[in-house]
Amino acid sequence: MMKSRKIIFALFLILSVALFGCNGGGSVSDDQPAKAADYPALADGTYTVKFTTDNTMFHVNEVCDGKATLTVSNGQMTVHLIMPSKNVLNLYPGLAEDAAKEGAELINPTTETVTYPDGLSEEVYAYDVPVPYLDEEFDLALIGNKEIWYDHKVVVSSPVEDDETEATEEAEETEAADDTETETAKSDELINGGQVTGTYTCEFDFEGGSGKAYIESPAILNVDEEQVTATITWSSENYDYMIVDGEKYLPENTEGNSVFTIPVTVFDQPITVIGDTVAMSQPYEIEYTITFHADSVTPVDDTTDSE
Repeated sequence: MMKSRKIIFALFLILSVALFGCNGGGSVSDDQPAKAADYPALADGTYTVKFTTDNTMFHVNEVCDGKATLTVSNGQMTVHLIMPSKNVLNLYPGLAEDAAKEGAELINPTTETVTYPDGLSEEVYAYDVPVPYLDEEFDLALIGNKEIWYDHKVVVSSPVEDDETEATEEAEETEAADDTETETAKSDELINGGQVTGTYTCEFDFEGGSGKAYIESPAILNVDEEQVTATITWSSENYDYMIVDGEKYLPENTEGNSVFTIPVTVFDQPITVIGDTVAMSQPYEIEYTITFHADSVTPVDDTTDSE
């Protein structure tokens, strides 16, 4: 009986050591260096990476599409973050309480100019932040205009070397060019004899600008023996001309939302147009794209009958 108790006690000790170890189980902070060491080191160079945070209010500029540039030099990693504005005054690679201490080495901003899809440019802050490891959260505190430090967790992940990024972009461009040839053949058939003379409706996609102004869909297509045109109506009365393929088109109305008739040179591919708006303090040309969908073309008579 005594021997059985000794055996049970010995097993209990073995299990205790296996489960809890000599340090009582360790801590989260103890695990982080091990994770960093386990990640394969990146060769010196520049990489495109994803940058994510624990708060949607803390993010990189929209033109970056959630990405940033990682530079590796002598094994040290630094990520370049382009911010949405100048509202973040400093960053600190650690906790807010340490950032607020006297003598803390803060990360100061640089100023960069970004250009948005609607052509507007703006000066914003950018930061070069040391990265201890990839694919794992690390602390990055920030201070804004209210002069209060806030704690944040950030992750730098999915590094793609710039050369590899360029190769991927070239492959995508080649694939897009092949698709363009196929779609061009389809649209040529539609424009050159694919539709009889008449009036049609056509759905389209519209992109560009700030998103406040838009073109009402569907458009009215006018098909004759020479060309296909689209009569489009803006959501605003402030457009005084449009430019398509270098040609200027004036509005057809003097009251109400601006109405234009423009040529449709291709279907199922973006057509770049410029709209000049007088809504601001001075006239401003903004670039947009319109993609007319061939499979949505419907004779006006059919539309009327269905109603």
